[in-house]
Amino acid sequence: MKTHTGVLRDARHRLEKNNVPVDEQERLLELLNLLLTLMDDKMLQDETFSRHLVDVLADKGNLLILIQRQAAELDALKRITVNLTSSLDLQVVLDGVVQEAMQLVKDAQDAHIYFFHEEKVVFGASLKNDGEKNVQISPPRPDGLTNAVAREKKTIIVENIEHHPLYKGTPKNWCGSIIGIPMMMGTRVVGVMNLGRTSAGEFNPSEIRLLTLLADQAAIAIINARLHAAVSHQAHSDELTKLPNRRALDERLDKTIIQSIYSGNPFSAVMMDLDGFKLINDSYGHEVGDEVLQQVATSMERSLRSTDFLARYGGDEWTLVLPETNLAQAQVVTQKIQSGLRNNPIHLPDGKVTYIGVSGGIALYPQHADTAPGLIRAADEALYRAKKSNRGQFLVAHNGDS
Repeated sequence: MKTHTGVLRDARHRLEKNNVPVDEQERLLELLNLLLTLMDDKMLQDETFSRHLVDVLADKGNLLILIQRQAAELDALKRITVNLTSSLDLQVVLDGVVQEAMQLVKDAQDAHIYFFHEEKVVFGASLKNDGEKNVQISPPRPDGLTNAVAREKKTIIVENIEHHPLYKGTPKNWCGSIIGIPMMMGTRVVGVMNLGRTSAGEFNPSEIRLLTLLADQAAIAIINARLHAAVSHQAHSDELTKLPNRRALDERLDKTIIQSIYSGNPFSAVMMDLDGFKLINDSYGHEVGDEVLQQVATSMERSLRSTDFLARYGGDEWTLVLPETNLAQAQVVTQKIQSGLRNNPIHLPDGKVTYIGVSGGIALYPQHADTAPGLIRAADEALYRAKKSNRGQFLVAHNGDS
């Protein structure tokens, strides 16, 4: 015989079984209690009716969970879209992807992004649950998860790393579960996103769905960032030598001045002009002249330190920005450039061999000028003096040349 209390007990059991939130359970049970007080004994004893009443409440609880889950997924998707479209810097995008991935899965241990280019996977970014960023745990194994996802172009879920063939022979402390998702642009794999958990077991449908949406958004964001970088590089590069151009030089000078102000250390700017290039250009034509400029650019780059910045100023003129560099240090760099060119034979079409020399002017910030245009003028004036009377030498700017 069904009692008022028995119906309530059955309803609570069904709601708990369906994982209805506790506060919503209480609200629904209060509603059921009210309905039962209005029912007569005949209706209460009708097993079919009381069971149907409990089912309706359970279904309502299920519908509530579904609505809440969909709302959470929409909110996550909105956040993902905003975060991944807020920057065109590739590293910022990658860091955003792994950060979002870690928020989407309970017990997430780490997330990794790998690029896939020319049949090779290359590390892009990572984030661990302890906050450590962009440290690769280990290179992708040829027969491991990351390469398998890239080759097969499909999501692979490993519910228990310790017992899965893809992790055969790996360290014993590798445990838990992991999902690998291809980041696709059409039919092309842009990269692979991996997310590992501390616990073994399956990923729920909501987690898989959101991680897949994240991977799709990430692929678009990565392509956009790469296109932006390519266009920016083209706008800041000399087409012939591939060195930075005047625009890039102006930006670098401004940044170096700011750095110098904060550090309190000087830096050097050097203007250079090739000796003997005009004769080659006039005698053999611009095509040969262009080849010579490319060789000169390569030779100069070999003589520089990793922090030095070489740009093609125009024609056969070049500019060096030497951060944290005083006059004596700048002269060491320019001597290396001259030595490099002296040991770089230029083979001409008629079989002759020649060598290109270089003259230059050195200006120090802030000793010779405290602005970028002033520094270039000071170095250029010293270059003019070198070309006029001391060809093949590097002269120092006069105070007040700017």
